[in-house]
Amino acid sequence: MNASRTTTVQANHLSQADESKPGFRTKTISTRLTLDELAEVELAAERAGKPVSEWLREMALTAARERPSNPIELLLAEVLAMRYTLLSLFHAGAQATVEGRLLLPESILKIRDRTDAKKLEQARKMLADFAARPAEDRGDARVKSIDAPANRLTVELQDGTECTYDPRRQQGVSVFREEIRSFSEGDRIQFTAPANDFKVANRELGIIESIGADGQLRLKMDGGCAVELTPNSHVHLDYGYAVTSHSSQGQTADRVLIHVDTELGAKDLLNSRMAYVAVSRGAHDAQIFTNDAATLGQVLSRDVSHAPAIQQNPVSQAIEQPIEQRPAHEHEISQGFGIGM
Repeated sequence: MNASRTTTVQANHLSQADESKPGFRTKTISTRLTLDELAEVELAAERAGKPVSEWLREMALTAARERPSNPIELLLAEVLAMRYTLLSLFHAGAQATVEGRLLLPESILKIRDRTDAKKLEQARKMLADFAARPAEDRGDARVKSIDAPANRLTVELQDGTECTYDPRRQQGVSVFREEIRSFSEGDRIQFTAPANDFKVANRELGIIESIGADGQLRLKMDGGCAVELTPNSHVHLDYGYAVTSHSSQGQTADRVLIHVDTELGAKDLLNSRMAYVAVSRGAHDAQIFTNDAATLGQVLSRDVSHAPAIQQNPVSQAIEQPIEQRPAHEHEISQGFGIGM
């Protein structure tokens, strides 16, 4: 028969001011523990650096206030705990080796206790951040507020609901700036975002055929399809007279005007590939306009093609080839330069 003893746990004493308030009172909670169980409790309280009564009180309140966990939370908590434990053990073991000492069992137990205390909270936070991400099909949203210290954005969706999320955890979000455009019949337009309900791709071009009294636009897309929309419900429209070199790929025009600003902040965008794509869009004529004709040739000669990581060449061929110095290419491009094709 196991020996047992009674351990009495009493709530912390309240101040006289608190005791005088209505609704404040204390109760004594008693439980029976075996000597071995009591030793485990005393050891746990000692590791936490607290008296047994205070440690028991905190553990009881934590268990009482803990909401039921779902299986996903429990599984994620165990995965996070395993990761944190392994990383902590590797770090503690390496530090002990450098200091020329052994990793004591007490240190391992402290790592385990810290992990158990935080694993469920971290799992719930991760799941909450994941659930707060905007869904892919929730459409446009407007930024309502920015919490820079916490790195959080609060946006208002089209249905009026608000969503707060961490931009580092959300991919596939495009940022747009609102500007006023005045359209007339016959204007060239382009979509600045995909319109899936009309099966129109991003940067697809068209012409405004008519504008109704209610503002509804009837568009004739270059692909041949007809589209009718209201600008208030489809705001991703812009003039289609100028497009970027990237979005012009696959398109052809009789004549093209190319604007190249050599002082552009994103200088990496100016290269030989951009020049080839832009110039080859014109079927009969292409003209380049720039702010600096003297350096334009050098800027547009920048090669951004990637060489293969492994390239096998016969050794004998490499030895037999003579080494010769080739003259540098000369570029002579003037402002307003035209290329006839």
